[in-house]
Amino acid sequence: MKETFICPECGKALFRYKNPFPTVDIIIRVRGGIVLIERKNPPYGWAIPGGFVDYGESLETAAVREAKEETSLDVRLVYQLGAYSDPERDPRHHTISVVFIAEAEGMPIAADDALSARVFTAETLPETMAFDHRRICMDYFAFMAHPEKPCKPK
Repeated sequence: MKETFICPECGKALFRYKNPFPTVDIIIRVRGGIVLIERKNPPYGWAIPGGFVDYGESLETAAVREAKEETSLDVRLVYQLGAYSDPERDPRHHTISVVFIAEAEGMPIAADDALSARVFTAETLPETMAFDHRRICMDYFAFMAHPEKPCKPK
């Protein structure tokens, strides 16, 4: 999508492109569960650790960085679960997230923009989660139950 503006100096048409923001989310497996963070900033709630990809950064590098920044865990990426691109998934703006599955040792310690970090199972997921993270978690648990069948786009 592009918006057209007219330069007030020369009258030339200028274009501003509106593109989605690339993000990563990391499902971190530890001690029989997955790590979720309680967000310090809006939108509030429990979420999968993740964030925006910096310019010049690969998705994989961003995933490892964001995991460390929010949970203090050093992760090893093991699988790419999928990409989530619903324009309504983030109430702030249109984002596209590539979701990774990672493994880590130890217990998470909240840092950066996380208030707290805890390990959850499919049975103990918080009722309310930020973004589309409940759906992503459910896709992850479905994938783990049947890893030979990849998640289907919805």
